[in-house]
Amino acid sequence: MKIHNFSAGPCILPETVLNDAAQAVSNFNGSGLSLVEISHRSPDFVAVMEEARTLTKELLNLPERFDVLFLQGGASLGFLTAAYNFLPEGGKAAYIDSGTWANKAVKEAKHLGGISVVGTSKASNYDHIPAADSAPAGSSYLHYTSNNTIFGTQFAGTPEASVPLIADMSSDIFSREFDANPFHLIYAGAQKNMGPAGTVMYAFDTEAAGKTGRSIPSYLDLQVHASKDSMFNTPSVFPVYVTMLTLRWIKSMGGVKAMEIRNAEKAGLIYAEIDRNPLFEGHAAIKSRSTMNATFRLIDDAHATAFDAMWEEAGVSGIKGHRSVGGYRASMYNALPKESVQVLIDVMKELERTA
Repeated sequence: MKIHNFSAGPCILPETVLNDAAQAVSNFNGSGLSLVEISHRSPDFVAVMEEARTLTKELLNLPERFDVLFLQGGASLGFLTAAYNFLPEGGKAAYIDSGTWANKAVKEAKHLGGISVVGTSKASNYDHIPAADSAPAGSSYLHYTSNNTIFGTQFAGTPEASVPLIADMSSDIFSREFDANPFHLIYAGAQKNMGPAGTVMYAFDTEAAGKTGRSIPSYLDLQVHASKDSMFNTPSVFPVYVTMLTLRWIKSMGGVKAMEIRNAEKAGLIYAEIDRNPLFEGHAAIKSRSTMNATFRLIDDAHATAFDAMWEEAGVSGIKGHRSVGGYRASMYNALPKESVQVLIDVMKELERTA
C-alpha cells in the first residue's frame, strides 16, 4: 500500500532522491566506497558541497554579495548564530513572535543584546501572523520566522521594514519565490523542506557580516566557515548530499516558481475541504494560513476514533497535530504529490458521509 507522508519533519523527499541516495550509500560515484565513509576532503564530496551551494544561490536568486554555507546544529543553533553575527556589541534588534520557534529565537538573542518584540500572537495560541510595529530606532535588523509548522501560519510575503531582515525559513524554504535583497541572513534547517535532518543552510550577506564588534566563537562565526568553503569542520556528508539531490530535483521540476504553483494548488484543495466539511474547522486565521502546514480539528471529538481509523487504513501518515494545538496537521512540503492530498480529502468526505 502506498503511504501518503504528511510528516511535519523530517520531511517527505522525492522518490528519485531517495533512490539516488540509497545507491550512494552503497556505492558512491562508482568508487566502490559508501558516501558515508569517504573523506569530506575528497574531490567527489567537495564537488557535492560546491554544487549544493551553487544550486542554492541559483534557485533562490541570491544577490552576488551572498555566500551559502551548510553547517550543523539546526535552526536552534541558528537563533544564536544570527545574533552573534549581526547584533553589535551593546546593540539591539527587533523580533516578531509568531510561534514556538520564533519565541525560541527571541530567547536566544536576548543573551547578546536588547531585543524588542514588535509583534506577537502568543495570547491567541499563535493562530495568526501578528501585525508588527516599526523596529525601534537603532535596531540592527528585524527577525521573523516565515512559516510556523506547529500552528499552520505563514507570512503572506516579506515584512516591510526600515532595517535589514533576518529570517528563519526552515519550513518553507524553496517553496515560493521571494526577493533576497532586503536580507542580511536567511537560515533553514534542511529537514523541513529540502533534505534529511543534520544540516542547516545559511545564506548571508558577506558585506554586512563581521561588523558587530564582538568576539565570536569560531564555530558560530559565519565568516570563519565561509573562509573554509563551508568545511571548517567535518560537514554532515549524507544530509548535504541528499539536500543537493533535492535541489537538483527542484531545478528539474521548473525551479522555485514551479514549486510555488504546485504548493498553492495543494493548499487550496485541503483548505477548501476544511471550510466546506461541517465536521472540521481550521486552527489558523484564514489570512494567515500556511501552504506548508494545514492545521485543523474535528468540531466534535466523538468522531476522532472513526476518522483516525479511516485515514490510517487509507495509508495516510503523520497528520496528528502538535500537542500545542491538538487536532491534525497536514504538512504539504514540495515533494508531497497532489494525489496524496486528494486521498486525505476523500477520507474527510467519507467521514462526513458516514457520520
